[in-house]
Amino acid sequence: MEILRYVPDYIKELVPYPPGKPIEELERQYGVKDPIKLASNENSLGPSPVAVERCRQGLSRLHRYPDGSAYYLKQELCRKLGVAQENIVLGNGSNELIDFLCRVFIRAGSSAISSRPSFLVYTKMVQITGGENIVVDLKDSVHDLSAISRAVTHDTRLIFLDNPNNPMGTVIKKGEFDRFLSDLPDSVLVVLDEAYGEFVHAGTDTPRGVDYVHEDPRVVTLRTFSKAYGLAGLRVGYGIMDRHISQLLERVRQPFNVNLPAQEAARGALEDTVHLEETLRNNWHEMGRLKNEIKKLGCQPFDSHTNFMLIDTFRDAGQVYELMLRKGVIIRAMAAYGFPTYIRITIGTPEENQRFLSALSRVLEKIPLKGG
Repeated sequence: MEILRYVPDYIKELVPYPPGKPIEELERQYGVKDPIKLASNENSLGPSPVAVERCRQGLSRLHRYPDGSAYYLKQELCRKLGVAQENIVLGNGSNELIDFLCRVFIRAGSSAISSRPSFLVYTKMVQITGGENIVVDLKDSVHDLSAISRAVTHDTRLIFLDNPNNPMGTVIKKGEFDRFLSDLPDSVLVVLDEAYGEFVHAGTDTPRGVDYVHEDPRVVTLRTFSKAYGLAGLRVGYGIMDRHISQLLERVRQPFNVNLPAQEAARGALEDTVHLEETLRNNWHEMGRLKNEIKKLGCQPFDSHTNFMLIDTFRDAGQVYELMLRKGVIIRAMAAYGFPTYIRITIGTPEENQRFLSALSRVLEKIPLKGG
């Protein structure tokens, strides 16, 4: 078609984001009954019962548009975070906040910096808006803040730091982050993506984005209800930022971008602190148990401040992934992140984790060691 000639090369060159395989597809493709999914870092305990009930109540009002300002959800976030409504922007998942930031601050001739490996959506959103991606390798599995500082140019507008990092599960040290900020020009925003922030133990030496709202307007923090709060299917995220930045993002936000049941469920999730505490207890207890058992299988698990764990199987991860699928266990092979022998797993329920361990034990026996 003639129209295709007018599509810019930076759009044609985009590679679609690779989502985890849905449970339904595995059932259809392999005929597996009762598969488990440990690939997308979801809450293995499911959503809060309070959130589900709030969502159900919202269904009776589906003929009405949602509150475009999400006033009541913002109010509850303000009480929890200690910020004003003008400091919060809501998104259809935190991915949409990344989109807003790129649409406002990135264009042809400007650049954004992210790390490798990190969340793949950063570079994709920058490319969609015609900007240049500058990618800096992690150092010792952590964001290399010194190298990122050196990579800043007069055209740099955004720096994306997922903290904790996906897929490594590591965090930045607060003192290093503060020194990093002190060296940055005022023309650059630092986006602290705290998608897994709830899983970070209190007292961990790492910056907490909300603390910078009034201290440094260059810091924008992203949060989501998809992980610890178990609402991935509803897509609710939010950004915490200086009011001058939020006003710009509100200009590009579509009206009614967070639907009515999602707003109600998010309010219920915030209310149900018991469910959140149970989620965190399960996560840390099971992570410790999994580490010990995985080491016994001859693999190398890595420490993590999230609800997932990176594992070096010392074997072709693609083969591990395929054979695990046939046993009804969906995991993530990490070749796309540059780790051909690594897999990533979500921390599941005790029953799911035991099934994973049993399946992995059998699969490893069938695949030779890489280079062996």
